[in-house]
Amino acid sequence: MTEAQGTVISLHRLGATVRLSDGSLAAVPLGEVTAHPEEFSASLSQRQPLSLLLESRGRHRAAFLARGSVEHANAPTVPAVVLHDSAFEEQIRRYLKATEEWAPPDRPAPSERHFIRKKRRAAYFEARARGT
Repeated sequence: MTEAQGTVISLHRLGATVRLSDGSLAAVPLGEVTAHPEEFSASLSQRQPLSLLLESRGRHRAAFLARGSVEHANAPTVPAVVLHDSAFEEQIRRYLKATEEWAPPDRPAPSERHFIRKKRRAAYFEARARGT
């Protein structure tokens, strides 16, 4: 983890976005924002810089309050969002099954026709790019 200075530029339902002193951006997780709402809202409204600890997470950086780094380790974690709804999946499956009857039997499936059109269009643009 590295230390940096940054100002909150956006508070949203997934956390916050911070512009660091070097001009780059970092994300603040929702758990950190809910643990220290006063500091983040004051930084947003008054453009006060915050002392932050940066953690690299792949190509992205996550920021945490520097003075709350010990608290961050003990902070409660936000429950993960459930991205699977079996009732909705079943409804989609029934709809797709019903639409199979719409496709003419003597022609390729609509999805295949769609991909064939996209392939032809991509080939056209590739040929255009090579010609200039």
